[in-house]
Parts: sequence; C-alpha cells; structure tokens
Amino acid sequence: MELYPLKLIPYKKEVVWGGTRLRDFYGKDCAFDRLGETWELSIREKENSVIANGVYAGMTLKEYLGFPSDFPLLVKLLDARDSLSVQVHPAKTEMWYIVEAEPGAKLVYGLKEKFDREEIEKAIETGKLEERLNYVEVRAGEVYFIPSGLVHAICAGIVIAEIQQNSDVTYRLYDYMRRQPDGSLRQLHVAESLDTIRDFTQDDIDAIRFSKKNNDPFLLASCEFFTVEKYTLEHARCIGAGGGFMHVLCIDGSGKIGNEPASKGDGFFIPSEMGKVTITPDEIMTVIVSKK
Repeated sequence: MELYPLKLIPYKKEVVWGGTRLRDFYGKDCAFDRLGETWELSIREKENSVIANGVYAGMTLKEYLGFPSDFPLLVKLLDARDSLSVQVHPAKTEMWYIVEAEPGAKLVYGLKEKFDREEIEKAIETGKLEERLNYVEVRAGEVYFIPSGLVHAICAGIVIAEIQQNSDVTYRLYDYMRRQPDGSLRQLHVAESLDTIRDFTQDDIDAIRFSKKNNDPFLLASCEFFTVEKYTLEHARCIGAGGGFMHVLCIDGSGKIGNEPASKGDGFFIPSEMGKVTITPDEIMTVIVSKK
C-alpha cells in the first residue's frame, strides 16, 4: 500500500438555509446556490468522501479503508445563510469551531432555565419557544461543545467546522414556523426531543469535552468520541496521530500537508499507518486536526 496524505473531495449538500461562501471562498466546486454543508470526512451508506490525488484517486475513502461499518467520525463545514432548526441529538456528541461569524451572529446553546417538559411543550404549542432558548453571540475562533441531549441551533451568518460522532439521528424540536416551498411546515419530533433533552452546566460540558486530556494548548476537545486540535503555523510542524488516523482541514492560508499542496477549504485523510505528517505553511496556515 502506498502511503501519503489523501486529499478528499467532500460530499456536498444543498439545503434551504445554505449560502455561497463554501463555494466562493473555500474551493467547493458546485452549481448550488444554497450549499449548506460539505461532508469533509464522511464514510456513510450514501454520503462518501472521494480521494482526489495519487494512485487512489477516484476511490471513495470507504473503499480505500475496506468498507468499514463502524467508522467513528464525521467532519463537516457548514455555511448558515439562514438559521437552522432547533435540534437535539439522542446519541451524538459534536463540537463546533466558529470559522467565520458576521457581527451579532448567534447560536442557540441550551435553554435559559432548567428543563421543564410541560413548560417547553406549552411554549412550542404557543409559538413562544424562542423566549426560552439560550442565545449566545459568537465570534470567529470560539469553540462550542455539544454533548448528546443539549438543545442547540446554528443561526444565520456563521461558517462552522463541525466534528462529530458519525451519526445523523436528529430530532427537530422547533423550526420557527417556517414553511417549505410547497407551503407545508417541516416535520418536528417534539415528543422524541422532550425525551432526549438534558440539563448541562458549563462545568458539566467542560468535563465531557476534556475528559481525556486538558493540558495541551492546541487542544479544542479531547473526549471519548474524538480529539480535536487547532494549529496556526508560521513554520513546519510534525503532527502525530497517536496511533490512529487523522483528518487535517485547512481553514485559512495555504501550504503543504506532507508533500501535497493545500489551500483554504482543503481536507486530507492521514492513514493510521503513516503515524504522523509534516504540515508546512507558505506563510501562515491554520488547520483543524481531528483524531479518534
């Protein structure tokens, strides 16, 4: 087997809340006007990353790895031109790194008060749930860790790098009474959401986020589900995988991942057999490194 950093072509998803920034500024070639998501590292039944370089070009990453049925990670870029629905996940922990945020852009990050099922159900029925949501104004460079059971939503004007467990079970709690092109309301999963919501303090969230390690200045998260690091490099640096694979996502600048040219928006899979990779910036280069 020839070992080298595998540049990945992501699976692209057009959605009603998506924008054009991923296409126009992150090199995501597509004809979509509402490109909301690029699945940068994805091994799924249908949504798969494709290798773009070297002897394995044209293969899906799923084929390259021998069709694994339990691949642990999913890495995405998201461009929210409009707000996403308010959601909760029954069995998925994720992390958001804010790549870009317009002035005043916000996230929904939990509830304002302790969860009360009857009160939340009544607020949904009367169209007043937004009064009970905890809105947080965000800035580029911030990290938000979202354990399973935390109510959350990405609002308009944000580009996010999302690292998560490879699961797509999502319960939609609320969708601002928006109508689809045919005039119908989107399906909600109110009962399932209410069964799933949990209360978290910030200390609770931080304990999960850094349950494996918390003393590395490059760490964004180190938990049982994934480890995520951020490096802003002016000089070459060797990054180790710690015994497994890595995904390297360039979010700013340009340079090389190993010997492979990399620009803003490019993502690379580093096979576990390589063990490490040297990242060399042209001038300054910022990368998000995800591991399991």
